[in-house]
Amino acid sequence: TRALRGQANEDDARLFTAHMLMEMARMSVEDGLVMQVHAGSHRNHNDLIFAKFGLDKGCDIPVACEFTRNLRPLFNKYGNEPNFRLVLFTLDESTYSRELAPLAGHYPAVKLGPAWWFHDSREGMTRFRRRVTETAGICNTVGFNDDTRAFPSIPARHDLSRRVDCNFLATLAAEHVIEIEEAEEMAADLAYNLVKAAYRL
Repeated sequence: TRALRGQANEDDARLFTAHMLMEMARMSVEDGLVMQVHAGSHRNHNDLIFAKFGLDKGCDIPVACEFTRNLRPLFNKYGNEPNFRLVLFTLDESTYSRELAPLAGHYPAVKLGPAWWFHDSREGMTRFRRRVTETAGICNTVGFNDDTRAFPSIPARHDLSRRVDCNFLATLAAEHVIEIEEAEEMAADLAYNLVKAAYRL
């Protein structure tokens, strides 16, 4: 009721967000739709630009975020549900190997979305693959999917992702960590099969 009176505070906003995450997860279990969480962005950081031009004008900055404790209630309730799928994205690269890869390696419902937004680049994609593969493996990621509004860039972004992933796999094959035939199978998975399976297409 405080929100209806215009008196909601930050604690109320956090509780509402937590409640909505749990509700969306519950509905995803029921209907099988895939849920995504994109975390780690301070939106509209530049007040002057926001006041002058409004939302979504390139003034968003990556920030630190925490998954292990904050999402534990959700994971404990739905993380083992066979009909639940949660794809996690972050702008906080420090969480790749510390939190996200172990969570995706542990909970069957959790998958890792690809390097996103500020890290959607050759170096960013390479860092992502190096930091998550040892713990999460390949199959707990979703290959590459794109939510850009810059439609003409989509083919180039997918091409770059495939090249980065193939370079990563070629390095593993050259170092005799995997066989060439395994690298070829994983390349097909990263380019097509994983994203199709993750999003139940």
